[in-house]
Amino acid sequence: MIRFVKVLLAFCLAGLIVGIGTVAGLFWHFSHGLPDHKQLADYQPPTVSRLYAADGRLLAEYAREKRIFVPVAAMPKRLLEAFVSAEDQRFYSHPGVDFIGMTRAAITDLANPGKRPEGASGITQQVAKNFLLSNQATLSRKIREAILAFRIEQTYSKDHILELYLNEIYLGSGNYGVASAALNYFDRSLGELSLSEIAYLAGLPKAPNRYNIVRNPQEAYARRDYVLGRMREDGYITGAEEKAAKAEKLQYRKRGPTEVVTADYFAEEARRNLLAAYGDKGLYEGGLTVMTSLDPAIQETADKALQAGLIAYDRRHGWRGPYAKIADMGADWQEEFARIQQRRPLYGPSTWQLAVVTKVEPQAAVIGGLPDDGTNTGTGTVPFAEMRWACKTGPDQTLGACPGRPANVVSVGDVIVVEKVEKDASNKPYPANTYGLRQVPNVNGAVIVMEPQTGRILAMSGGWSYGMSQFNRAVQAQRQPGSSFKPFVYLAAMDAGFTPSTLVLDAPFEYNPGYGQPIWRPGNYQNEAPLGPATVRRGLEQSRNLMTVRMAQQMGMKRVVEVAKEFGIADNMSAYLPMALGAVDTTVLRMTMAHAQLANGARRITPSLIDRVQDREGKTIYRHEPRICEGCGPAPDGQKPPPPRIVDPRQPFHDPASVYQVVNMMLGVTTRGTAAQLAALGRPIAGKTGTTNDSKDTWFFGSTPDLTIGVYVGFDDPRTLGRNEQGSFTAAPIYERIAKVVYKDKPPTPFRVPPGLRLVRVDHDTGQPAWPGDPNVIDEFFKPGTEPSGDGQQQVLDGSASLSGIDPSEAGGPMSSSGGGPRGTLTGTGETY
Repeated sequence: MIRFVKVLLAFCLAGLIVGIGTVAGLFWHFSHGLPDHKQLADYQPPTVSRLYAADGRLLAEYAREKRIFVPVAAMPKRLLEAFVSAEDQRFYSHPGVDFIGMTRAAITDLANPGKRPEGASGITQQVAKNFLLSNQATLSRKIREAILAFRIEQTYSKDHILELYLNEIYLGSGNYGVASAALNYFDRSLGELSLSEIAYLAGLPKAPNRYNIVRNPQEAYARRDYVLGRMREDGYITGAEEKAAKAEKLQYRKRGPTEVVTADYFAEEARRNLLAAYGDKGLYEGGLTVMTSLDPAIQETADKALQAGLIAYDRRHGWRGPYAKIADMGADWQEEFARIQQRRPLYGPSTWQLAVVTKVEPQAAVIGGLPDDGTNTGTGTVPFAEMRWACKTGPDQTLGACPGRPANVVSVGDVIVVEKVEKDASNKPYPANTYGLRQVPNVNGAVIVMEPQTGRILAMSGGWSYGMSQFNRAVQAQRQPGSSFKPFVYLAAMDAGFTPSTLVLDAPFEYNPGYGQPIWRPGNYQNEAPLGPATVRRGLEQSRNLMTVRMAQQMGMKRVVEVAKEFGIADNMSAYLPMALGAVDTTVLRMTMAHAQLANGARRITPSLIDRVQDREGKTIYRHEPRICEGCGPAPDGQKPPPPRIVDPRQPFHDPASVYQVVNMMLGVTTRGTAAQLAALGRPIAGKTGTTNDSKDTWFFGSTPDLTIGVYVGFDDPRTLGRNEQGSFTAAPIYERIAKVVYKDKPPTPFRVPPGLRLVRVDHDTGQPAWPGDPNVIDEFFKPGTEPSGDGQQQVLDGSASLSGIDPSEAGGPMSSSGGGPRGTLTGTGETY
């Protein structure tokens, strides 16, 4: 017997030695090539990057994993206790692996062969798996996981391990980490959660989708109650607290969007800029805090103004027919209408909606399919007065026959766009449930509002609707600016010795580009009659093409190209004479920047949608501010801080005197010229309209010292907007709508006159010094020595004259003038010609 016992003990000892050796061998084998667990000391989980408007409201969020990092010290103690009870009861006592739990799991697995093995991974093991290993359910992964768990426990505190776990864990519905889950399940911060809500979150890691409170409330409550029971058993809560928490009904509260600003084109362009600067990982995982330059009030105004302008243009060019058609108006027409709404959602003002014509009467159309808001039964009427605009549209945006009755416009089964109206054109009230006929424009456009001193973009509208088209016409559409380019031709002219009072011949013009090329014979807009000799000022105010090309040919297109590149209009521009009329591809953004640099006195700006970027620790890694704030930092101890002062270290990159002369002439565009309707705004606006050949693209740019607004209107597939359409009819009214709002109750601000210019009161039409009582007098600015002499002897630039300092080889080629008028030599010595 004794011998048997000795043999048995020997076998046991040998087995123990073999077992220990086997375990040691396995650990030695799987220890090689393990990830370095020390990297967990610098834990930087993928977190949400957030964009904010200038007023602090949320604009957009970008993330692959919705996560908000919260240090463990800032987490409620009860939250930690709940997760420990639910996931790892002996977390605070085991060395990284819970051997008791593993033994229990092994027994369960042996008792239930064929089923998925029970994991029994504690919190530290889950950290090892989630951060350093894969999710593959194999024995080798479990061994590697255990080895790493031991190492992690030897290196880090229990609190640090919990911090890693609770910020990384997936809790369903796209939520990573407890802070994100608290916000998106209950719209609360961690400190605001009730015990019941804490227990619910602690129960999610085991099976987030199975215990979803919305989809599976019964199982969700059962899991929550289980966690509460475990917390009571572990001594974290009392029986009374458990009972009260179990009685509480969980209220799923989706995070409210009340403070989110809508500016889709702006946000997408900001996202693209951030992606280019910080890369995919930096934007979607970096937890950036981005303060944008967006002014939500101005953005809303710009969006509404652009839509209103496109609607006004569209109505001028007639009715293109119903939005859709229901062929069979039987008993189930509502089902077909619902399918149409799903297939073709309506994009436009929030007050627009789709309806179906159910009956056509002599003076109205009866419509159905409207939402029942309690004041009607889903029906309404569209009176003929609200359809009179719906003339038939013809080719090239011409108008056909206008309607005489509702039947000429709609028929039963037509799906139309309507908007509720309360009063008619004479301001008389309509009956209840009266609607006006609307139409989604097929024309498009863009608006940019920019600070000329800094380049900050306060608003960007890239089209009618982002939902309909994500193509951003403000930055992606390459179009020709037409006459809105002319101020830069006139700037080159001021540099070359012209003055605002220089007379230039407005007469027929021919240009021979060279052998084999056809003669170019430009004309004024709609072949308006030439003015004959006219001042440079009148040429810009009235946007005279013949005067512009005559000046460009005389001074040489190379000068014009240099100015255009200097102001950032185009990187590659050929020195061809037609380019003087804006025949160069550019964008709304570039043109707005160029006009803004005219308004700020030729100080270089970089258009920007981003004011400041901070990393996840709150450190500023980018700031857009070309100026310096003196006295903005902390004052020395015991000293009174000096008043802050903004200092602009930038020097003008172009002659400020020439720039201001052009700006002053552009003020005449908005008082006497092609945008004279803006004079009603009662403030100095340096503006310029633009219309390209065949009216394919129309523009307006308007600047005050504090805002530059660029507007573009045109078809995405370039074609004529109509014979009589031009920038003053399509784009300038959009500017006016914006300006009326943004400048309301703000005093006019004059442009700063640079030193060295001389003010002379001259006659607007002749450019000669004005006499007392002259009704046509204006203030004109001249460089010293170029003031008008007042002797009435002016010579006319007609194409044969030359300016000193101009290389004849730059003049652009042969030119002939078929207009009359005196000829002479312009010396460029400062005389008024």
